[in-house]
Amino acid sequence: MKAAVLKSFGSRLAIENVPDPVLGTGEVIVDVVATRVLSYMNEVFDGTRNYALDLPIIPGPGGIGRVRAIGPDATKLMIGDWVFCDPTVRSRDDAIAPDIALQGLTAAGPGGMRLQNHFRHGSFAEQMRVPTENVTRLGAITSEEATQWCALGTLLVPYGGFLAANLQPGETVLVSGATGNFGSAAVSVALAMGAACVVAPGRNATILADLVRRFGERVKPVKLTGNESEDCEAMKRAAPGSIDCVFDIMPPSVSPNVVRAAVMTVRAYGRVVLMGGVGMAGGASLELPYPWIMRNCISIHGVWMYPPDAASRLIALVRAGLLRLDEYETAAFDLDHANAAVDHAAAHGGPFRLTVIRP
Repeated sequence: MKAAVLKSFGSRLAIENVPDPVLGTGEVIVDVVATRVLSYMNEVFDGTRNYALDLPIIPGPGGIGRVRAIGPDATKLMIGDWVFCDPTVRSRDDAIAPDIALQGLTAAGPGGMRLQNHFRHGSFAEQMRVPTENVTRLGAITSEEATQWCALGTLLVPYGGFLAANLQPGETVLVSGATGNFGSAAVSVALAMGAACVVAPGRNATILADLVRRFGERVKPVKLTGNESEDCEAMKRAAPGSIDCVFDIMPPSVSPNVVRAAVMTVRAYGRVVLMGGVGMAGGASLELPYPWIMRNCISIHGVWMYPPDAASRLIALVRAGLLRLDEYETAAFDLDHANAAVDHAAAHGGPFRLTVIRP
């Protein structure tokens, strides 16, 4: 099969023929129809992000495709089914605290690297081998629709955060990082889950206005000034009442002061979800006041990705019309132009923009 291969950090992807994946028990082979290109893939490939990858590797986190072959433990899947391939691969020998690898992207710790050694190759290829439990049926779609369905991979990240925080219909949410790719997705997911109000802080007034245009008066924009205490008060004033849940998805480049200003808006007995990258690039980490957390009974959830059943639940929100994939502006590239797709994703990584490779 044809695939895009990363052979060394700092090199371009090599487009070449590689052996087809071989099916094993507990696995599914999928013909990849469309796969998203993360806006920061260029930083992964050049080593800037310091992601754990045992090279050479076929990159690509998940995708949309059709089932080509199934193992003996698959009882619902059929050959030809349209499916979403979840890149979050979990070890099967510890259900309480599994090791995790993101197929085709990175791994966490020695156990995650052992997983990557087996499920190492991702979706920048004509076929990919996926654990059976990581394949979720989509129902009937067309090949053209597969491009927009790639947005599931982005939307699932904030969905996992809100599931961890047990977001309830009618609550008020603050999305720290609302003007970014994952943050804007968080705004749409929170509203789809029934949030009465989403406070959306940011520095880009144009993007903030666009969020209001897309989703209406349930979105309350706040223009940040960079002054921590002033911004904290402005975010509180924007909410119609108490802020029940703060969701942070800020990138590594952001000052922890910005994140702290958002976190400190949450009400007593409220919940905070940390899914961003503050401190991951070697800068200052987030510091929060111990007495405030204790006396106000604040729950802080560190969340990486989402639970195993999240994909099927999110697909149901899309099928119900509560979450719209057509919000996303898509640009598609064939596999021969995978490097151009990576460049395009880096240059067009804003809200509701999606770069896709169609092998």
